[in-house]
Amino acid sequence: MNARAVGRLAALAGALALALLLHGAWRLVRARSPWPRRFLGWVAWIVGARVRIVGTPLTRDGVLLSNHLSWIDIPLLAGASGAAFVAKAELRDAPLVGWLCTLNHTLFVKRGDRMGIEAQVAALRAQLAGPQPVGIFPEGTTGDGRTLLPFKAGLLAALDPPPPGVRVQPVRIDYGDATDDLAWVGAEPGAQHAIRVLNRAGHFTATLHFLEPFVPSGDRKAIAATARARIEAA
Repeated sequence: MNARAVGRLAALAGALALALLLHGAWRLVRARSPWPRRFLGWVAWIVGARVRIVGTPLTRDGVLLSNHLSWIDIPLLAGASGAAFVAKAELRDAPLVGWLCTLNHTLFVKRGDRMGIEAQVAALRAQLAGPQPVGIFPEGTTGDGRTLLPFKAGLLAALDPPPPGVRVQPVRIDYGDATDDLAWVGAEPGAQHAIRVLNRAGHFTATLHFLEPFVPSGDRKAIAATARARIEAA
């Protein structure tokens, strides 16, 4: 870990302390806190992202379906839209990170748990009634930023039929020339990937293409296919 990474970690710690202090103040008066979202936006900025938004993100009553390249995708999307996310259940037990995820109302699911899929779908439908859109990475893993992997449609059963007023918004994340530096590499451990990003010199442009939302129709596979086709076309 180089001096740049150490400096960024110090900045992240300072941002977290400030965000938690302000979040606590908001919660004392029982107000909805904007600070988890703002903190995640700060995380993206501190690690070097300079965000360019194309289109208009849904800020509630929506499911954001995005390609997935790096852990930076999450703070970027949260900062731009206020989204909560669907994440693997193992993340709940990660020191500090798991607790921070709960502050942003992350929905934890067990991958490959076919017996529990009905409960997961019900939990997602309930979450969509809340004040945040929900972000899902339907590839189920990170890609290389150039090839869009097949979409896993299991959780999209929550949109068949869709809750009233809920729309789907495909999102394409593009890191441009920095893609090779930022995309997850194969079975690279999470900590190693995070350090590699923190070590990286300079800034990079992260373009978030919020594509035209659509009202979901058909079954879960049809919804996934429509979103994937639109992201691929972008």
